[in-house]
Amino acid sequence: MPLRSDWSARSCSLARGLDVLGDPWGSLVLREVFFGNGRYDSIKKRLEVADNVLSKRLASFVEAGILAQRPYKDGNRTRQEYVLTPKGEDTLPVLNAIIIWAEKHMDAPDEVSHMRVIHTGCGKPTSSADTCTQCGARLTAANTSWHSLKRSDGPVSLAVAPDNAKAAPEDVKEIQA
Repeated sequence: MPLRSDWSARSCSLARGLDVLGDPWGSLVLREVFFGNGRYDSIKKRLEVADNVLSKRLASFVEAGILAQRPYKDGNRTRQEYVLTPKGEDTLPVLNAIIIWAEKHMDAPDEVSHMRVIHTGCGKPTSSADTCTQCGARLTAANTSWHSLKRSDGPVSLAVAPDNAKAAPEDVKEIQA
């Protein structure tokens, strides 16, 4: 279910990576899941995105093994929420790099439209996507927080892949439209 031209077979690693991670809506979907917001209706509300756009992005991430679906009860109804897989957790440095680059090079529309990458081990912001510039620790989803001033008063710990999301991609449930 390609969203545009298929670059998955290109000889360039950057082109192949962009085939999966190069869409702005997709990056925002991943942001929401890292923030622990993996339920379809909640993602849709937060992003103010059309159903067809969100469904396609979620389906492509499930197909790529970046997200998995996990059942949850909504009253008497069982629904699916989206959770990171270990492969999805590995997208963290990419998103961190975008956040850090934007904070350094782009003006925010107002004072609360900033986001910081925080290493929770030392509690300090970092200017590196994969290593804390304060203490040198490697950044992972388990030891990194994001502080979106618009979203919360303090840093928010990031979601990590649950044990049941570690199934092989072929074992992951397909999205039910």
